[in-house]
Amino acid sequence: MAETRTRGRRERLRAETTAEIKDVALRLMASGGPDAITLRAIAREMGMTANAIYGYFATRDDLVTALIDDVYTALADAVDAAWAATAADDPAGRIQAWAHAFRNWALANPAGFRLIYGDPVPGYQAPEGGAAPDAAQRVCTGLTALAAVAWPQASQASEASEDFQWSDFDAGLLSKIRPAFPDLPPAAVALALRIWGHLHGLLCLEVYGHLRTQMLSPDKLFREELTQLVRSLGLTD
Repeated sequence: MAETRTRGRRERLRAETTAEIKDVALRLMASGGPDAITLRAIAREMGMTANAIYGYFATRDDLVTALIDDVYTALADAVDAAWAATAADDPAGRIQAWAHAFRNWALANPAGFRLIYGDPVPGYQAPEGGAAPDAAQRVCTGLTALAAVAWPQASQASEASEDFQWSDFDAGLLSKIRPAFPDLPPAAVALALRIWGHLHGLLCLEVYGHLRTQMLSPDKLFREELTQLVRSLGLTD
C-alpha cells in the first residue's frame, strides 16, 4: 500500500512538472517568439538544472511536438463541441458557431495559435506523420464540414467555380477529406479553403495585434464578416 501511494505521488508530481514545463514554454514563446523555446531557458525559469529537465523531454523537438498535440487537441475539442451543439438543419448557425469557437479559443490561447498557425519554431523537425495528426484531421474535417453543409445552397446562390479539378489540390489534403465527404465535388473543397481564408485572415490580424490601433471592436468586425459570409453562401436573406 505504501509503495502504491509513493508511486502515485511520484506520477502526480511528474505530471504537474510536465504541465509546468509546457506552460513555461508557451509563455516564453509569447514573450520572445518561437526561438525562445529552449530546454535550458525553461530550466532557468523553473529553477531546475538542464539535466533535470531532460528527464521530462529528451529533446526540444519532443517538447514542441507535445505542445502542438496539446494545443491542436484543445482547438479540435472546442470547435467539435460547438458544431455538435448546433442543430443539423441550421447550416448558417453551424458555420457561425464553429467560427466563434475558433476565435474564442485563439484569443484565449494566442501563443498556441501562433505555434500551430503562425511562426514556425526554428529548426523544428516534426515526427513522421506530423505533429498532432489526429487533431489536425479533426479540424480539417470540421472545416470541410462547413463547406459541406453550405454546399447545396452555396452552389446555387454563389458563383462557385466548377473549374476546379482534384488535381488542383494537395494529395495529403484529399486523403484527409475525401473519405469523409465522398460526394463533395472539387469546387466544394475550394469553398472550404475560401471559408478558412475568411476566418484565418481576420484572426491572424487580431491575434498578432494588427487590428489593435485600427479597430476598437474586433468582435463586431468578425461578426459582420461571418454575417456576410453566410449571406454570400445563400444561407440567410
